[in-house]
Amino acid sequence: MTPKKLLPDLLISSLLLISILFYALTYVDFTIPPFEDAAMLMRYSQHLAGGHGVVWNIGEPPVDGATDFLFMVASAALIKLGFTVGQAVRGIGFVSHILTVLLIYWTNRRIHNGSILFSFLSGLYLALGTGLSYVSAYFGTPFFALAAASTWTLGLLLMKEENPRWWLSLAFALSGLVTGLIRPEGVILASLMLLSVIVMRGLKNSISIIAIFSAVFLVLGGAYFLWRWNYFGYPLPNPFYKKGDEGWKWDSFQHSMLNTLRLCLPMAFAFILGFRSKETMKTAIAYLIPILGFAVAFGMISDEMNYGARFQYAIVPIALLSWIPLVGGIKFEALNQLSVKERGAYLVAGVALVASLVYYSWFQNCFLALYQQSCDRPYERDGRLEMAQMLADYRGKGYVIAATEAGLLPYYSGWDAIDTWGLNDKFIAHNGALTVEYLDEYKPHIIMFHDYYSPLVPPRLTEANMAQRWFSMTILMKTYAEENGYVLAAVFGDSPYDTHYYYVRPDFEDSENLIERISEFRDYFYPTTGKRSINYAKYDDGQ
Repeated sequence: MTPKKLLPDLLISSLLLISILFYALTYVDFTIPPFEDAAMLMRYSQHLAGGHGVVWNIGEPPVDGATDFLFMVASAALIKLGFTVGQAVRGIGFVSHILTVLLIYWTNRRIHNGSILFSFLSGLYLALGTGLSYVSAYFGTPFFALAAASTWTLGLLLMKEENPRWWLSLAFALSGLVTGLIRPEGVILASLMLLSVIVMRGLKNSISIIAIFSAVFLVLGGAYFLWRWNYFGYPLPNPFYKKGDEGWKWDSFQHSMLNTLRLCLPMAFAFILGFRSKETMKTAIAYLIPILGFAVAFGMISDEMNYGARFQYAIVPIALLSWIPLVGGIKFEALNQLSVKERGAYLVAGVALVASLVYYSWFQNCFLALYQQSCDRPYERDGRLEMAQMLADYRGKGYVIAATEAGLLPYYSGWDAIDTWGLNDKFIAHNGALTVEYLDEYKPHIIMFHDYYSPLVPPRLTEANMAQRWFSMTILMKTYAEENGYVLAAVFGDSPYDTHYYYVRPDFEDSENLIERISEFRDYFYPTTGKRSINYAKYDDGQ
């Protein structure tokens, strides 16, 4: 292709890049700290970069709580090169977002022969969506999305070529493997993409592709699987044993399908149009396989930690890489018969439609966190951060915190930590619940938990309440602390119906000092509202 023909595409690519940078500098809040769950992976990356292995607590056996495995490794590599943890995590996410936007544009232009307008609009839709919000919150979601988009692009090439070259099949398989190494559900997504290729090409014409894909996953993927089983001591990521231990979850399935529809709603109309004829129906079905199949797969695990529908976000670039062929062939010749005035009206309507689509994409940033109060800021000032920074004054002394909030507190304090919910704890995840005996092994210096009661609104120990795993866990922690003489230093909340408890063990060197500092802590802003908290421990009858 001559430079002259490339010039319009290069100009549009530059415009997309400028749009991303402008949007990032103007509308994305990069002053916020890591989201609670993102801080967990940052802790693993920091420990790996420090030469301690993939561990939650330094000196303890490895635990695979960081499900974004390859993202963790990539972040650790950058940290090793001298970047801070935040720079490494956000840098990978930001670059991945840019590359995915450009990939969407060029794939639509070169593989689908899409118009400049449709291809630009596809890239812009992703550019102004939730991708940079994940980056600002320190999630690796755009990295996974880039791998998924790359794999799907290679899959589209395989669908187009009558006699695909062996290296293209190999590239598709290797890209799918990388997708699975970033997040385990990437294996499911890559397999669904292979199924799409088979549907489009037919089984007979896909034998070599299937053989290469199977060989790569069996040999390289199998080697990784055996290594990680040997290294961690169990075959699947630790959170799976906690989040997938109750079988099929209809509520998670419903949330996943609704998230997918919400994120991809404009493209849904193109898929509906794809069923207008036999010629396009096959393509529509093939392209829907990875989208719907991946969304359905999340019915196998709980929906917790799904910040901004990040679990389903990889579907968005796949949909943006798929919709243009489904509307191809629609005739617009009638527009040539319209008057200038009529054409002008259609032009204005088209501009309004494009603006609406861009606004709709941006508007998804208003649904990132459960208690989000504004579209500009996904979550409020979080007292757990300031508390962790205070506790960091005592790092290196061998102190242990047992906490349900296992993100900001362990990461910023630098303390050894028990994740009492079990996402980052092998024993709790495999045992199914926290036990008194396990707490006794550590004798934590601080016990911290979040629940929906307080000294003013005592917990109701009904059979129905105790059947709820979170409630029964916090009651166990509360009972353990009280029966072992812990001091209730604080119960922070801006409402007595939603609080953070802090108990301190009274028999170690810094206990009195910590009790005083925690009980008098003034900067504990409650994360759901950003309001300064009340210490309800002062209303406890035992104080």
